[in-house]
Amino acid sequence: MSEIRDPGLYRSGETKITWVKSNMPLLRGIEKEFEAEKPFKGLKIALSVHLEAKTAYLCRVLAAGGAEMYVTGSNPLSTQDDVAAALLFGGLNVYAWHGATEKEYHRHTCAVIEAGPDLIIDDGGDLVSLIHNEYPQLVNKVIGGCEETTTGIIRLRSMEKAGALKFPMMLVNDADCKHLFDNRYGTGQSVWDGINRTTNLIVAGKNVVVAGYGWCGKGVAMRAKGMGASVIVTEIDPIKAMEAVMDGFKVMPMVEAAKVGDIFVTVTGCCDVIGEQSFLNMKDGAILCNAGHFDVEVNVARLKEISVQSGEARNNITYYKLKNGKKINVIAEGRLVNLAAGDGHPAEIMDMSFAIQALSARYLVQHRDEIRSSGKKTINVPAEIDREVANRKLGYWGIKIDVLTKKQSEYLDSWEV
Repeated sequence: MSEIRDPGLYRSGETKITWVKSNMPLLRGIEKEFEAEKPFKGLKIALSVHLEAKTAYLCRVLAAGGAEMYVTGSNPLSTQDDVAAALLFGGLNVYAWHGATEKEYHRHTCAVIEAGPDLIIDDGGDLVSLIHNEYPQLVNKVIGGCEETTTGIIRLRSMEKAGALKFPMMLVNDADCKHLFDNRYGTGQSVWDGINRTTNLIVAGKNVVVAGYGWCGKGVAMRAKGMGASVIVTEIDPIKAMEAVMDGFKVMPMVEAAKVGDIFVTVTGCCDVIGEQSFLNMKDGAILCNAGHFDVEVNVARLKEISVQSGEARNNITYYKLKNGKKINVIAEGRLVNLAAGDGHPAEIMDMSFAIQALSARYLVQHRDEIRSSGKKTINVPAEIDREVANRKLGYWGIKIDVLTKKQSEYLDSWEV
């Protein structure tokens, strides 16, 4: 039995889904193909992704392919209750609501696993971790799954290295049509959408500190620069730090950046990126937020311990007053700012990411025997899927590109001059 906040909200959710569908031509095309092919007929899919309108449309596309869908969110604050209601109204099994407690979130996640899924669509590795640790009797039923995020892939590779991963997982985030666009342009825009919507403050003229210069960090820094901020990057990787310098940004340790930063965005996938010493170094009124998957990058727990007072500074912003009299503001409890304080990535960006998800899920089903016999547990998205998505997207944009002639192909394939 599904578990959502209010089924009566479905009309609002349906409006949101209709809007994103109109701006997601790739998924619309795939939906038509799936309706005809029914690649998931007779299969159950457990999905844990940020439950908002774009994810809801992905769920419907998979359902159009014959899947029996079991859906939950991947963050307690990113679930939109009206969207969950719309999915339930449309006949899907949904277990999620906004603001779930830790116990409720776990119960909802367990519910989709207890359905006994054949495929898993994950965002952050929660479903994979749960089924291995708490439902090992269901592992052998799983054909495989797809992972959406960098953080999830880190967890999967750790499991694989330890010999703990028991079924194959497609590394969707590593696909070019995912991380080059979703992580850079999607995160870059949606993070600032969330910050600006929540704070209603100007970015121009401020010092913005971006922790982590991966694809997400590049996007956040690029957008901050475009809005007139002076950008500082913190890094642990010397090559990425050098890249940030050559891209025109200042680079320094976090404890030093803390002294001059006005707005801080963590995008690392690691814990304790901003800790006690950095808090103590910060200016009065500093604004902190996280764009990594888990709420561990800004050590909010330690900030609470060293503060003498806290309260609501503005809706979805909590202030913490330190012994030195300075106040530090944290957006959305340190959870994913672009989803806990916004609507996530633009529909056109998620169109590519979710097209990769849908086609990868179909690939897992169609090549299950081949994949199983290979013994591989983490699998890269096939290049043909990446190229197919790119070509389809260009086609929807009305853009044509050159094609190699036979002579050119032979030239590139030859080692002889």
